[in-house]
Amino acid sequence: MELKRIEHKLTVCKVSDTSSINMAADFYFIGKTDEELSLVCKTEDTPQNTVARDDGWRGFRIQGVLDFSLIGILSKLSGILAEHKIGIFAVSTYNTDYILVKEENYERALNILASEGYTVV
Repeated sequence: MELKRIEHKLTVCKVSDTSSINMAADFYFIGKTDEELSLVCKTEDTPQNTVARDDGWRGFRIQGVLDFSLIGILSKLSGILAEHKIGIFAVSTYNTDYILVKEENYERALNILASEGYTVV
C-alpha cells in the first residue's frame, strides 16, 4: 500500500464560523458538529480569528480510492504508530484517509511504516 507525503505544514484549529476560512485554498478539511467547528489547513492559511489552534502537524494520505467495504486500514496504520508512541490526528474523505502526526515525529513515522512494508512516495 502506498502512502503519499503531504509537503505542507498543517494546523488543526477551532473557529467560531466559516466566514474567515479561505474556501479557495487548495487544501483544507472542515468538520462541524453540534459542539464545534474544526478546521485542518496549511499553516499559512490559518484564519486570524481561531478559537484554539495547534500548529506543527505534518501528514500523509493513503494513495488511491479506498472502497467502503475495506476494513482495518486506518486501524492498522494507527496501531503501528501507537506501538511506537506516535499519536495521530486522522481525517477521512470520501476517497481515502489522511493521517497527521506532529512534525517532530513525521520522518520517524514514515520510516517505521516503510519498515512495515508500506511504500512512501
